Amino acid sequence: MAAAAVRAAKQSLRREIKRRVAALSEPEKQRQSQAVCQKLLSHPKYLSSQRVAVFLSMDDEVRTDSILTHMFASGKSCFIPRYERSSSHMDMLRLTSEADIHNLPLTSWNIRQPGEEELREEALETGGLDLILMPGLGFDVSGRRLGRGKGFYDTYLERCMAHPRGKPYTIALAYREQMCEQVPVDQRDVLIDEVLYEDQKETL
Repeated sequence: MAAAAVRAAKQSLRREIKRRVAALSEPEKQRQSQAVCQKLLSHPKYLSSQRVAVFLSMDDEVRTDSILTHMFASGKSCFIPRYERSSSHMDMLRLTSEADIHNLPLTSWNIRQPGEEELREEALETGGLDLILMPGLGFDVSGRRLGRGKGFYDTYLERCMAHPRGKPYTIALAYREQMCEQVPVDQRDVLIDEVLYEDQKETL
């Protein structure tokens, strides 16, 4: 598939998934989020990971509040993204407590993240990461991921690969409505190790 065709296919799929997720009620988002978070909290990779990066969820993403609560309760080191608006650069910065979240400034994207001048531990400058919980708009069962088009996570994973610890395990958290038959990708897109979502079969 030519690059322009991949770009067009991604744009079309982004619109379709946004429409599907927007149709979900708030209680349904909470219900599916709870099911996905339960899967994660009992996942061997999560349980054995000490240094974990997690996203602070936006309105169209699986809610991660209960994961953050669990991480601090179980003594894990928690890192969250700080996106640079003018580029595809992102850092994963240490969060000291759940209360710390409420003091973070809101960006124009309505995401809380540490301010640009704020000095915090960056995961790759210290011990690297064991696990990254990945957001995204769409996923397929083969681990292909459709992001929002900025390339933040793909660029960050490339940096992880150059770190002595190597690439961390990656788990995406998804609503059922974000699962696709096949996500179009190009050579820059990094595959996810695993996608957690509430499977249709489980609810029958």
